Amino acid sequence: MLNKNEVLENALNGARELMERFTPEELPPSNRFHYHQGVFLSGVEQLYALTGEEKLNDYIRAWLNYNIEPDGTAPRCFLGEFDDLQPSVLVFNQYKQTGDKRYELWLDRLMDIIEPWPTNAQGGVWHKFRNKNQMWLDTMYMMGLITTKLAMEWNNEYLVYKVHHQMKLMRDNMTNPKTGLLYHMWDDSKENQFVDKTDGLVKVHWGRAMGWYVVAMFEIAEEIGMSHPLYQDFIDTGVRYLEAVYKYQDKETGLFYQVIDYVDDERNWLETSCTALFVEACAKAYRLGAIDDSYLEMIEKGYRGVMSKTESKDNKLYLSGVCVGTGVGDLQAYFDRPTVTNDLHGMGAFLLMSAEVAKIL
Repeated sequence: MLNKNEVLENALNGARELMERFTPEELPPSNRFHYHQGVFLSGVEQLYALTGEEKLNDYIRAWLNYNIEPDGTAPRCFLGEFDDLQPSVLVFNQYKQTGDKRYELWLDRLMDIIEPWPTNAQGGVWHKFRNKNQMWLDTMYMMGLITTKLAMEWNNEYLVYKVHHQMKLMRDNMTNPKTGLLYHMWDDSKENQFVDKTDGLVKVHWGRAMGWYVVAMFEIAEEIGMSHPLYQDFIDTGVRYLEAVYKYQDKETGLFYQVIDYVDDERNWLETSCTALFVEACAKAYRLGAIDDSYLEMIEKGYRGVMSKTESKDNKLYLSGVCVGTGVGDLQAYFDRPTVTNDLHGMGAFLLMSAEVAKIL
C-alpha cells in the first residue's frame, strides 16, 4: 500500500530540484511562455493546494509576472500555438488570490484568440497555425482545459461545446477499432507527409499523446461539474480509453511503452511520462467515482514503476526515462526519440500523478 506522506515528499523533492536549479525567469525553455513550464507549474500548483507550502505558490506567481506584462500582454507567448497558450491555466488561481489586473486582461485577450482559431472542414482546431488541418491528441489537454476554464469563468457555454466537439472528432476519427487506442495525429486533408493517404492518420499510438488526451477527459469533466449535460460523455470517453490502455501495462515493471502497443518490439522502450499520465488519469477517475477498485492495482503498479525510474540525492529527486518533445513522424521516429532526466515534461507529469495519487490515499 502506498503512503500518502511519502508520495507527497517524493513530489516535493522533484519540484525542489528544478525550482532550486532554475529561477522562475530561467525555467526552460527560457524566454518562452510555453507548455513545458505550464505542465510543470500545474503540478507545482497541485502540490501547493495539498501542502500549503508558500514557496511553491510564490514561484508560480514570479514566473507568471515575469511573462505577463502589466498591460495584459505576454510577449514571449506565440499566439499561434496552443502549446504556448497552455500555461494560462495557472492564471485563474493567481487572479483569485491577488486581483492583479494583468491576469484579467490576459484572460480577456485569450477569449479573442481562441474563438477565431482556424479549424479543418469539420470544425477541428489546428494544433498550431503552421500545422494546417492537423488535429493532435496533445491539443485536447493544451487547448481543452484552458478553454473550459475560460468558459466556466465567463459563463460561456458555447466554448464548452466547442471543446466537446474537439473531443468527439478525435474519438470518432482517431481511434483504432482493433485496439481501442488513439492515433497521434489526424489530417483530414491528407496533406501531411506522414499520414495514411486513405484516412489521414499518423498510425502510431504514442504514449504521452494519448496520456494527455485521457488526462484531459477527467480534468475537463471535473471543471464543468457533474450537473453539466456533457459531464458524463467526458467521463465515459476517459474510461473507455483507460480500459483500452490498461491491458498494455507491463506486468513486470508497471510501466507503459513509448509506442503503447508494440510491447514485443525490441526497438520499443518503457517510457516514464506516459505512465505517469495514465496513472494520474486513473487516480482522478477513481476519485470521481468513474472506475472501481479493480483499477487500484494499475495505479499502485504504475506509481511504483515510475518511482523505479527515479534516484534521490540530498532531498532532491531525479526522474529518468522521459521522452523529449516529439512531433509526428513514422514509427521508427518514435522509437528513436532520446530520453532525458528531469525535464519539464516528465517532472510535470510526475507531479500531477503524485497529487492525484495522494488525494485517494
